[in-house]
Amino acid sequence: MPRTKGDHEARRRDVSAAVWQVMATRGFAGLTLRAVAAELGATTGLLTHYFPTKHALVEYALGLLEQRTASRPRRHTGEGLAALRDALLDILPLTPEATDSNRIWVSSWDTALSDPTLSTDYARKYAQSRDRLSERVAAAQELGELPPGDPAQIAAGAQAFILGLVVQALFDPGALPPQRQVELLDGYLAALTASR
Repeated sequence: MPRTKGDHEARRRDVSAAVWQVMATRGFAGLTLRAVAAELGATTGLLTHYFPTKHALVEYALGLLEQRTASRPRRHTGEGLAALRDALLDILPLTPEATDSNRIWVSSWDTALSDPTLSTDYARKYAQSRDRLSERVAAAQELGELPPGDPAQIAAGAQAFILGLVVQALFDPGALPPQRQVELLDGYLAALTASR
């Protein structure tokens, strides 16, 4: 019997789930056609239908990661400083799903640093993230919740703080469980507001 379009889409979903599981358990360095095939219970020959090269697999994996990150529910508890806090909380590995996503992002940095195209793309993504944080900083300044200053510079500091906290929490989750991560973030934000 010929395959239907629904079969093909179902198989792509299965492949996506297998790619995600491999990245979550083995990191980006462990993302190989063989590992995805084993997770899927299929042959590497079947996977080459979807990914003729390792580069195609990597591009697909990064697209999948970005799609999952973009579709993740976001906090919205208020405006100004609350909105900035929400955006920073959304980055932290506070849940198992967020931990998996962060583990994959961090493990993909090595690949991105060695590929000029990916490196440029990552730089663009982090710049866009800083721009979004900068808008929230400016809104908090307008409400008098943050001191005057360059919103872009404050946003860059906040991004650097939160990414550093992510890395530390991934390497030492016992020392930085979710509650401790939130406490550190709140302390950082309190220090920003203290100079008002």
